[in-house]
Formats: sequence, structure tokens, C-alpha cells
Amino acid sequence: MVHIPQLALALAALCGLAMAQAQTPPLPMPASKGVAVAADPAGCAPLLQHTFARLQDEKPQALCQYAGKVLLVVNTASFCGFTPQYKGLEALHARYKDRGLVVLGFPSNDFSQESGSNQQIAEFCESTFGVKFPMFVKSSVRGPDANPLYKQLAAQSGRSPAWNFHKYLIGRNGRLVDTYGSMVPPDNPAFVRDLEKQLAAK
Repeated sequence: MVHIPQLALALAALCGLAMAQAQTPPLPMPASKGVAVAADPAGCAPLLQHTFARLQDEKPQALCQYAGKVLLVVNTASFCGFTPQYKGLEALHARYKDRGLVVLGFPSNDFSQESGSNQQIAEFCESTFGVKFPMFVKSSVRGPDANPLYKQLAAQSGRSPAWNFHKYLIGRNGRLVDTYGSMVPPDNPAFVRDLEKQLAAK
């Protein structure tokens, strides 16, 4: 069984310091280098018109399959002080999936805290936190190499992830609702209220 390295947990404070140092305005971002393949089915919002490889087996998954759902898009990492948020994200998934929530995890090494292979990441998430929500292969989530979804999210929100476990909330209509930084845990009362409001919308 894979365990969270004690060193990573001991460095949680440093993680927060580095996160603050990393908070810079998003730069103009050119076209993606092909991490995702565009899709254009009828009735699918532009934000969801992408296909990403699934983390566990790298089979392509169209985000349009989640049309009409409330989405929480999160960039993740295995070796950060915020890594225990996996537990809270999985709890959200279990609690609200029947009401239409889908958590989407995007592992990234943009902050040098996700060095493993896709298989290693998948095994870590399953064995350590029992993650069941959809996750996709490792990709970049900020800057010129950001995957297409994250480029759109940055353009619409004016915010790229400043650190791991940044969160974007997307409503049932496929439009961005709000963003939440790494310091906002999945059980934050204000965030949960926002989430439940979106779940109640039809």
C-alpha cells in the first residue's frame, strides 16, 4: 500500500508559502499541444467540448458525458500538504453524486509535487484515499502548456491555479460559477452552500 510521505505532510506550511509566492496573474496562453482532443456533440456546452484520457487506463473520455451535471474541477498532486483534500473530495463525490455532482481530478506536476507515472498516481489515489471520482492523465494546468479545459477556465475566471487543489465550480448549464483556492477545503461551509445551490438548480 502506498502512504503519503511524512516529509510531504511535514512541509505543509512550506507548501502554503510557496503557493503564495506562485500567485501571479495568468499570462496569455497559446493553443494546447494536444493533451485533449476537441469534441463537438449537439447540446454540449463549449467548456465541456474536450476529450481526455482516463487516468487508470488512458482510454479517451469525452467531458460531454457530464453535460447537465454540476462539476468540480480540481488539479491534484500526491506530494503536497493539501493532498489530504483527496479525502474530502471523495466524501463530496459520495454524498452528492446521486444529486448530480461529478468531481473531476486533473493530476499535474506544475508545482513539482506529482512526479509519478499515471499508473503510480492511480494506485496512490485508490489505495490511500479510495478515490472513485473520475480522474485523468497527468497534464499541465497553467501557463502556455495548460490543457485546453484549464485554458478556458483561466480565460473565463481570470485565475489560473496558484497551487495544487485549486477548484473550479461549473453549473449544470456548463458555465463557470466560481473558483476556490487551495486553502478552501472541500468541507468549507461557504463552498458547500455554493455547491448545494448549484445542485438544486434545474
